[in-house]
Order: sequence, then C-alpha cells, then structure tokens
Amino acid sequence: MAKAAHGQRRTIRGDRWLTVAALRGYVEIQPMGETRRRARLGDRLDRVGDILTTGPQASARLEVDLAIGFVSVAENSQLQIRTLSITQNGARITELFVLRGQVRLRVRPLTNPDTRLEIHTPAGVSGVRGTDFGVTVALDGQTGVATLEGRVVASAQGQTVSVAADQQSLIRQGEAPTPPAPLRNDPTLYIEVLRVTDTTDEQNRPLVQVAGYTDVVNLLRLAGEQVTLDRNGRFDMFLPIVANRRIEALVTTPLGTIQTYELVVP
Repeated sequence: MAKAAHGQRRTIRGDRWLTVAALRGYVEIQPMGETRRRARLGDRLDRVGDILTTGPQASARLEVDLAIGFVSVAENSQLQIRTLSITQNGARITELFVLRGQVRLRVRPLTNPDTRLEIHTPAGVSGVRGTDFGVTVALDGQTGVATLEGRVVASAQGQTVSVAADQQSLIRQGEAPTPPAPLRNDPTLYIEVLRVTDTTDEQNRPLVQVAGYTDVVNLLRLAGEQVTLDRNGRFDMFLPIVANRRIEALVTTPLGTIQTYELVVP
C-alpha cells in the first residue's frame, strides 16, 4: 500500500507534474494507490501522495512542469508530492515533502506573485521565489537549509527567518529556525576517536568507537547507516569491526556536496 501524503491534502486543479529528467542507480517511484516500481526516464509524479525514493549511490533529477525549475534528489532520499495545484489567477502551488535525505532546487524567478514552491520536512518549511538552494533532512527530522543564490524563507513553530544568498540555517523539530549564518558548504569530517573497545556486539564481534564532528547542517553516514548529530554536529558511535578494518564515512551538505572518507581502524 502506498503511504498517505504527509500533512494536509489538497485537490489538484489543472495539469501539473514533475518529470523524471535524469536517473543514476536504483530509484523507485510509487504512484499514490499503486505498487512501487523502478523509475524510468520520462515518468511523471502528478498526484498528491506520489513518492520517489533513491537508494545507495543513486540520484534523480525532476523537472517541474513548464520549466519552473529542477529538483535534484540525492542518494538515500525520499520525496513525496504534497500539493500540485493552479489557482484561479494562474498561480502554481507546488509543495514537496522530504522525509529524509538531501535535495537541491534550482528555480527560475516566478512572475506570478501568488506562485509558491515549498519544501516541507518534519521540522519546518522552506519557500522560494526563484533561487538555488538545498536542504538536508536527518532521521530525527533535523533540517539544514542552505542558499546559494536568491532567498529562502524558512519557517517553523510560527517563526520565520530569511536565508539569503550565501547563508544557511538549521531547523530542529519543535524549534524555530536558527538565525542565518554564513554559508559553509563544508563536508569536512573531523575524527577525534577511532579505537577498538573491550566490548562486543550480539555476534561477539569487537566494537569500534568512532567519535567526532561535522557541520551540524550536514548528513553523515557511517558504514552505510545514517548517524544522528547532536546540536553541535558531534557524534559518538560504536560499530562492529569488519575483516578489512575499514569504515566508510559519507558526508553530504545541504547543497549536495559529497565527501567520502575511509577510516582505517588501528
């Protein structure tokens, strides 16, 4: 069964869609009420509740109808149609829900003052009127917002901040967006602890402690699993040691800059 669209549903009026314009790796789509299947070039997401999911080392690029803009969806991400509608004065309302992962939007200037394109996440909403920006959404809903060009309005808990070009902000669940800070777009990973411990897991494998930090708006994966960062971007994980004593780390910024690291356990 397809999942229901997150948040309030709205009736689609007019011919609206997002077209799959590019694919890499394994990407799934699940039209509302239908069975999920592998995405193909030219597929359309055109109903409230339609879902696109990218797997590991996969990505997709969606074209918003009439070339309003493009949405790039990074690996291990899930995007759902929340609203596609046309108002009586011709304004186009596009609301996308990002449950997890990273997306980047490149949107041309919108001529109709009532036209809206918004990214909703478990923590808040980011709206644009012509810009280049990206968001990250962690497992706990924490949302990083970064603007390269133009301006993004980030809202949560009844409060709104304007994230201008070369700025970034963070939205934690249940909190207002943080004041805009200078854009870093920095995927650097700092490792402070990497050691074999005296403890084992259920399969009697020695555990490796990995601790460090990255920019708090980034996403971090260790050994294929997403890591929850604290309020300062710090983490402290225990992972089972593998035969080659190597751990892959992957850092993704809100703008989609990706850096891969190979950690060698001493």
